[in-house]
Amino acid sequence: MSAATPMTIEEFLAQDERKELLRFSTAGSVDDGKSTLIGRLLYDSKGVYEDQIASVAKASVNQSAGSFDFALLTDGLRAEREQGITIDVAYRYFATARRKFIIADTPGHEQYTRNMATGASTADLAIVLVDARNGVLPQSRRHAYIAALLGIPHLVVCVNKMDLVEFRQDVFERICEDFAAFAAKLDLKDVLYIPISALLGDNVVSPSARTPYYRGPSLLEHLETAPAGRRYNTADFRFPVQYVLRPNLDFRGYAGQVASGSVQVGDPIMVLPSGRLSRVSSIVTYDGGLAEAYPPLSVALCLEHELDISRGDMLVHPSSVPYVSRRFEAMMVWMNATPLEVDKTYLVKHTTHQVKANIRAIRHRVDVNTLEHVPAVRLELNEIGAVLVETVKPLYFDAYERNRVTGAFILIDPMTNETVGAGMIRGAHGHEPPRKQREAIEFEFTRVTPVERYARAGHRPAVVWMAGDAEIAFVAERKLFDRGCLVHVLEEAAQGEGIARVAAALAESGLLVLCVAPETAGEQAAATRQAAGAERFLTKDYREHAGEPEQAADDLVRTLEEAGFLPVTSFGAGEGI
Repeated sequence: MSAATPMTIEEFLAQDERKELLRFSTAGSVDDGKSTLIGRLLYDSKGVYEDQIASVAKASVNQSAGSFDFALLTDGLRAEREQGITIDVAYRYFATARRKFIIADTPGHEQYTRNMATGASTADLAIVLVDARNGVLPQSRRHAYIAALLGIPHLVVCVNKMDLVEFRQDVFERICEDFAAFAAKLDLKDVLYIPISALLGDNVVSPSARTPYYRGPSLLEHLETAPAGRRYNTADFRFPVQYVLRPNLDFRGYAGQVASGSVQVGDPIMVLPSGRLSRVSSIVTYDGGLAEAYPPLSVALCLEHELDISRGDMLVHPSSVPYVSRRFEAMMVWMNATPLEVDKTYLVKHTTHQVKANIRAIRHRVDVNTLEHVPAVRLELNEIGAVLVETVKPLYFDAYERNRVTGAFILIDPMTNETVGAGMIRGAHGHEPPRKQREAIEFEFTRVTPVERYARAGHRPAVVWMAGDAEIAFVAERKLFDRGCLVHVLEEAAQGEGIARVAAALAESGLLVLCVAPETAGEQAAATRQAAGAERFLTKDYREHAGEPEQAADDLVRTLEEAGFLPVTSFGAGEGI
């Protein structure tokens, strides 16, 4: 029999490139053995170099460990080795014959919860370790809750240090029952329980004869067969524009990474926030053109029409659009020693878009041990709560459970440039997630910007709350209309309590709105002022000019001129809108 032909380096690299990649994180309470478990996986799978093994062996002797300390393969910081704990997230890479892995070894201390959330944010699978001697601890529940919050689809509960309880079946089953009761509240569907000894290697890489009651796979066997790849939304095309490529006059491409869905040459495209429509003329990459692009490819899309598109805009399919809103509800993991403050200005970084924002309300704080909603006026470091966020410009987003890319954001302190919070969007404020994505359109500024409306109408929008005879309003309406203004009259008696909403909607559309009311003050006047915005609201009292509609109408027109709402020559385009 002839010997097998040796593999060339090109063939080896091609084979390695074809392997699936699984990202997973480890979490648990302090001293549950996370770093030891990862070290054992790396060591037994031949995922470490000889010089690393020699270095760890030397360090183990120096620390009087008495044997090889697997935790030192991952705890790289001096403070971690001195204290015997994990402080920062340690990312490690290893591979087997079947799959490649990226591990995020996250801290167990409560004060480093933010690090755990960071490390688990891109994971496909999470491992939660439980010390067999201590059972399910609050930090174990905290990490399980964060894994569920981040939408990690697969969870493995490793009951570690079984050697210290003589591999007793009753201990393992009791811990499984306790954790399962908590997991049921989180609606975690795929949870696997494995009894292990990270120090001795039982059920880590190979099945152990010391746990005959356990008939499932070893940890590595499960990691090699669990569904791999991030859960991308395949239904809704989302393409946040990162950069506009313009190397010459004959090429204009919009570069970015496909966040979800797919796009083909010839597909119709809607541009957010403008709402303009076009079609994909080509999909360009460094290696040549493509007929189709899908996550997580980075490509440049060329369109049939030359549209005004820049960084932060988003290309979507017209029949499947996201929410477009300035206000949304979110779950927030607070990551800064300075507490979250309501109405303080922050920066929201969402896909390729960055805008100023305020936290308008803290709905509640979550007690991760009991999952109870606790009233709160602030969020402290490592706390998790539900918040209402308001941005100065609309964002284009989906609920996090539907799309992990367009449903996630970070909060930045503009003074220090620190990332202070991470958020998962639950939906637009005041709207349940729609059954059909087309119904999700909720353009608060509409698809036409205020500047575009101003340029077309030639004046700023305004709401005039006018007490007096309705005839004055109709005469003023004619005078303004003859000047080319967009104007409409509303009567409070006819509109009732809905006048505030109607007036605000008309003003948002760029109109001059003349509201006829019996008096200049009152609840409806206040409600209309709040809905339309104080900068757009005027009051006039013409109750003593009932027989002089022409003079009163002229006065109203002059008031609008003096207030800067018209004519257009009194200020530059777009100012004050």
